[in-house]
Amino acid sequence: MTSARRKAYGVKGAPYAFLLPATILFALFFALPIGYAIWLSLHKVQVKGLGLGSGARSEVWAGLENYTDALTDSELLAGALRVLGYGAIVVPVMLGLALLFALMLDTERVRLAPVTRLAIFLPYAIPGVVAALLWGFLYLPDVSPFYFVLDKLGLPQPDLLDGGGLYAALSNIAVWGGTGFNMIVIYTSLQAIPAEVHEAAKLDGAPPLQIALRIKIPMVAPSLVLTFFFSIIATLQVFSEPTTLKPLTNSVSTTWSPLMKVYVDAFGKGDIHSAAAGAVIIALVTLVLSFGFLRAANSRTKQEEAR
Repeated sequence: MTSARRKAYGVKGAPYAFLLPATILFALFFALPIGYAIWLSLHKVQVKGLGLGSGARSEVWAGLENYTDALTDSELLAGALRVLGYGAIVVPVMLGLALLFALMLDTERVRLAPVTRLAIFLPYAIPGVVAALLWGFLYLPDVSPFYFVLDKLGLPQPDLLDGGGLYAALSNIAVWGGTGFNMIVIYTSLQAIPAEVHEAAKLDGAPPLQIALRIKIPMVAPSLVLTFFFSIIATLQVFSEPTTLKPLTNSVSTTWSPLMKVYVDAFGKGDIHSAAAGAVIIALVTLVLSFGFLRAANSRTKQEEAR
């Protein structure tokens, strides 16, 4: 092989050489675990006799049996309904506050904008477990300063760790921690809007509110779609908040959310095959909802462009 041909092969193979480390990491830490989870979900443990001795337990093919059991499991379905109610509170409130803060920071009259951005974003930097513990103790009547103030003022003291208040308590933790991240995404898109657009609107006599509603929000629609997409995924995978609050109240069961049910199956009951089936179902539901939402958003964008 001539030197020119070797050089040509080297040039053509350079992109694959750069992609090789990322490909290996993707295969080891993403594709392989997914494939193993699917393989586990299609098998089950068969026990012979009393299950004692070598060879008494063997892994056999189960087909879709684990999926059928998971889809008919009342605990998993109840957890899914609880997560839907939780998401109905978290997603609109969190994105609404993120959009509001981003629009307020994008105005010309705002003062100390860098400090304000940092203050709003800072809760996102706190780990979810730490945030849940922090708010959990603030919810406890015996140690919470809020309950002490309410008691001194003679005001009612709602129990946020029981009944319907539990949804508000869990949602507050997610909103407090996630609003800053979504605000930064939306604010970055607002900063990318050309200055000429703002100047033209001001010359036409548009007030700030009309500029925000008719110019800024439509132009940052892709960022709103992205943040909504991330919020849906995070809502369907809620785990740390209810798990952390569980020791503080009896209202949070060990299977409060679908991921908690998967955790109990895997590490509480030792049934990794049923847990794998539940995890795959959650992943498929997340994929379907995300793909459906993105497709609907893209079709609407194309319709608006066609107009």
